[in-house]
Amino acid sequence: MTRHLKMDEPATNRLLDKLPSRLTGAPMDRPDGPLKVSGTATYAHEWQLDGKVFGVLARAPVSKGKLVRIDKSAIENLPGVLGVFSEERFLRNPAQGMANEAPEQGVSEISYFGQPIALVVAETFEQARHGAHRLELVCEAASDGVFDPEANNIAPEKPEDDQLDQGDLDKAMAEAAYTVDSTYRTPSHNSAAMEPHCAIASWEGDQLTLYASYQMIKFNVNELADSVGIEPEKVRIVSPYVGGGFGSKLGIAPEAVSAAIAAKELGRPVCVTLTRQQVFENVMRRSESRQRLRLAADKDGKLTGLGHECRVSNLPGESFHEPVLQATHFIYGGDNRRLGMEVARLNRMCAGSVRAPGEAIGMQVLENAMDELAHTSGIDPVELRKRNIPDAHPEEGTPYSSRPFAEALDEGAKRFGWNKRNPKPGQQREGEWLIGMGMAAAARVNILMESKARVILKEDGKAIVETDMTDIGTGTYAILTQVCADMLGLEPENIETRLGDSNFPKASGSGGSFGAASSGSSVYLACLDIRAELARRLGCEESELQLDSGQARGGSKSGSLTGLLAGEAIEAEGHIEPGETKEKVKQATYGSYFAEVAVNAVTGETRVRRMLGVFGAGRILNRKTATSQCYGGMTWGIGMALHEAMEFDMRDGHVVNNDLAEYHIPVNLDVPQLDVVLLEERDDWASPIQAKGLGELGLCGAGAAITNAIFNATGVRVYDYPATLDKILDGLPELDMV
Repeated sequence: MTRHLKMDEPATNRLLDKLPSRLTGAPMDRPDGPLKVSGTATYAHEWQLDGKVFGVLARAPVSKGKLVRIDKSAIENLPGVLGVFSEERFLRNPAQGMANEAPEQGVSEISYFGQPIALVVAETFEQARHGAHRLELVCEAASDGVFDPEANNIAPEKPEDDQLDQGDLDKAMAEAAYTVDSTYRTPSHNSAAMEPHCAIASWEGDQLTLYASYQMIKFNVNELADSVGIEPEKVRIVSPYVGGGFGSKLGIAPEAVSAAIAAKELGRPVCVTLTRQQVFENVMRRSESRQRLRLAADKDGKLTGLGHECRVSNLPGESFHEPVLQATHFIYGGDNRRLGMEVARLNRMCAGSVRAPGEAIGMQVLENAMDELAHTSGIDPVELRKRNIPDAHPEEGTPYSSRPFAEALDEGAKRFGWNKRNPKPGQQREGEWLIGMGMAAAARVNILMESKARVILKEDGKAIVETDMTDIGTGTYAILTQVCADMLGLEPENIETRLGDSNFPKASGSGGSFGAASSGSSVYLACLDIRAELARRLGCEESELQLDSGQARGGSKSGSLTGLLAGEAIEAEGHIEPGETKEKVKQATYGSYFAEVAVNAVTGETRVRRMLGVFGAGRILNRKTATSQCYGGMTWGIGMALHEAMEFDMRDGHVVNNDLAEYHIPVNLDVPQLDVVLLEERDDWASPIQAKGLGELGLCGAGAAITNAIFNATGVRVYDYPATLDKILDGLPELDMV
């Protein structure tokens, strides 16, 4: 049986609200939690295969040029070395994880410093590493490498679909009562997932199995097959546990392809794991950005014009560019609008999806500009945002679906004590510490993806859920178990959820905050078919069926679940597909952030003292895992505001701070106790379970609340992220120590 639903109309039934058990939404513990904390969950590097050997990548010593030859003479007689592999099928960079084909390939043309060129395979990792260090890559360096995204000689591309000129922004700026015209810069970021990238490739005849750490298995199968040159039916990917991805594991990467090629030739499983330095130098980065914001407002603070023009970068030939403008299109009004994108082509590693691509830095800067407008106009920052919530999409005229934006602003202000804030900067001191409050809005596009799942109600009344959906630490094992438990009236311990195997039905994958709603909907649909069959067997209408604790009731009839099964399992597949609802309304998630900081008036050090996030994202499927996701997003926001920046040497484009010692991320003492409020919301337009994406929403604008608080504390506006003390010191008021 297959239950297929294309989301052409809103799903108004809301069955999950009518079921007796109501486990969905509860803060249920993760079923996979005990496995992870006990070290028995098998991550990519930990698969034990007979005959497994190890490969280490040798990488380009120049930033642009050509590979002339590989000199193997220095390693041919090294102990344990089994071979050196290099060919045009090697990937230049990771795939984006959303296409059926891998990106441009090849090692003869070098595009960035550290590009994978060859793989040295040996009996042990140490022997392979030694061989990779000794291997000589003879390269011909080019002299025209481009490393600075703002160099004068760059002629940036302007993607046609990312240009908007509506009305007359210049006139609006000239006639406005209040204006803002500011340019902000944000640096590159690395995903910095805890688990390094790893792939183990093993062949049985012409069948390839890859044990790996990837987020989007149904796409990854096609990418790997395309890269290696075989049919997708010949590829199996196993990825049940992923130690963080944040975009970096969306697509197949060089470790997978090189391992597959070497394993085929050697006839043995090959394991390729990236070192932390290789992760920083080979895995996709978030693009740096230069963003110019122009806001024009009337005397009441109502926007009459909005301009947001940005420059990002990527390798030559890559189609992806950081979608900085995504939320700017829909969150605020203003009839006169100019939004534009420029892409500079650089010889740095590939830029791709990293932690809420687009809104993470776009909302951050937009919300800084809104704070500037609030200060210039003398209007409270919360009130200013509420005055500019449009009735319909300001460019398309499309109505919005469920949108608790104003509610998130009001609830956050009330809970945080926003009314105690002094709007005049630099007025609150505690000794040598300057105290300030700041806030920002949160917004993120909502996406539903095609997804499938299989549910088997076994003859003993227990259930199995199977889908190739992944759990990257977000709680997928928990939420799919909860949906199934409610739909079939079972206790969660009687459900086994199996994930991360391409032999299972093809799910949406984890990315873009669409995984929970998409895969959860497919499980929901499969369970609907099982409920329909149980209702038929009981002899009642499907709408009358009640399942609870192994008992079935409907109309005037009742019976045990095992009795209805009569020794036979019922198997069903659910298939959700996006439809016309994505065109009929604008779907998004919304929220607000409030932060209090203390800035040392002597050193410029900033400490976040407290932070609150309020979020609306449709039905919350698990309050514990959802809150945890928001904690993570807000922690990222602290990092983006105060710490994180990839530093590149402008002479050759190599990454200077290529490990977690020098790439600074927040640690325990940087993060106060965070407060999260999840609003009660249902969005019938979004999915049949009324859920929307949440994971990335917790980041989209979070950093702005902190830098806005720095301004309130000190009067210093930081235009170049992160807000390190050197960018604050010169603007600090003199401290009277008397």
